[in-house]
Amino acid sequence: MEQAGNLPNAEYRRFEGMREYEVVIDSLIPQTQRVIRIFDRSLSHSYNSPQRFELLRQFLLAARPNRLLIVLHDTEKLDRACPRMLRLLQQFSYAVSIRETLRPAKHVYDPFVIFDASHYVHRFHYDHLRAAQGINDVTGAQLLIDRFEEIREASAPAVSANVSGL
Repeated sequence: MEQAGNLPNAEYRRFEGMREYEVVIDSLIPQTQRVIRIFDRSLSHSYNSPQRFELLRQFLLAARPNRLLIVLHDTEKLDRACPRMLRLLQQFSYAVSIRETLRPAKHVYDPFVIFDASHYVHRFHYDHLRAAQGINDVTGAQLLIDRFEEIREASAPAVSANVSGL
């Protein structure tokens, strides 16, 4: 059923499994033209893979206005677990933002990644493998963008481009 205001070719599907979740993210990065918004408890190891690093680097190189906005519950292990992400932050400090949630937002438990304003992948709980993907789903993406902005407002800058020890 098509929701009012949605694109006629909108798709929504559910799936299970982290591997598919990561594959969906990698498949949507090259299609993104403006902004990628990531909310999660912490970044998975996939964000340190050479493939994901290169996909994100190409996205940021494609156009100066492109943005990568990240909000995490835990940024403490980022330097050890995702040095490639920190390298992106250093190379594209004007375009990459990594923030950590403050106490009022620590209860949010459903990670998601939004690509522009029409595609997304959404896990229903960070401890479970159930997820959904929306393609050309402007309505669903807007709901997640609104949630992302609320979470972002309840966060603080956590990692700067001048990370010591790199």
